[in-house]
Amino acid sequence: MAPVRLFPAIDLKEGRCVRLRQGDMAQATVYADDPAAQARAFETQGFDYLHVVDLDGAFAGKPVNAAAVEAIRAATSFPVQLGGGIRDMRTVEGWLGKGVSRVIIGTAAVRDPDFVKSAARAFPGQVAVGIDARDGWVAVEGWAETSSLAAHDLARRFEDAGVAAIVYTNIARDGMLTGIDWDGTIALADAVSIPVIASGGLASLDDVRQLLSPRARKLEGAITGKALYDGRLDPAEAIALVRGARAA
Repeated sequence: MAPVRLFPAIDLKEGRCVRLRQGDMAQATVYADDPAAQARAFETQGFDYLHVVDLDGAFAGKPVNAAAVEAIRAATSFPVQLGGGIRDMRTVEGWLGKGVSRVIIGTAAVRDPDFVKSAARAFPGQVAVGIDARDGWVAVEGWAETSSLAAHDLARRFEDAGVAAIVYTNIARDGMLTGIDWDGTIALADAVSIPVIASGGLASLDDVRQLLSPRARKLEGAITGKALYDGRLDPAEAIALVRGARAA
């Protein structure tokens, strides 16, 4: 298991940093016009891994905000994990070749699990699966559609496939600042051997403390977005908590 991490998030829509409410593209708040500058700010604050989502790409099924992602990579030195519109091997190879450290495959994990397994074998440690759930059922196509597949069942498909991590989002919590769904996330982590990253709803230092609690020991980390942008989460305090846990 890797040391626990807090991942600051940059969600890209039309080349800008936004945050959505429950994945609704019509409810997008713009927080920064320059994603590269925002990424530099996160790196300067002391974060050591960045989470990026190409929201437009998730709907289009192919990369849309490539220029913004490339600008982020050029402006920073910390690793980046990227999701949104990654549906084939050519896209996986393209992003990893451009310096993205880890790609996150969501919709294609439902539609074409063999592709995900092939990618994970070809690029060990660099392929993660994004599981976004609405009432326990996996949502796809930028969360616009809900499948008939349960989140736990999808996660189990990738046991022993070499997948580096699962990024699990409870859509009802995303962008709502109501706290992460710790019970659901930890239940998923307990159901598989793959490290799980919690996403959706991180609201305060209390969520960071929950991440560091003994019951969350199987989690690789958590993603924070709106709480950082709104000033509800102090980066220095959050990073100090995480580093203190690593040193313990």
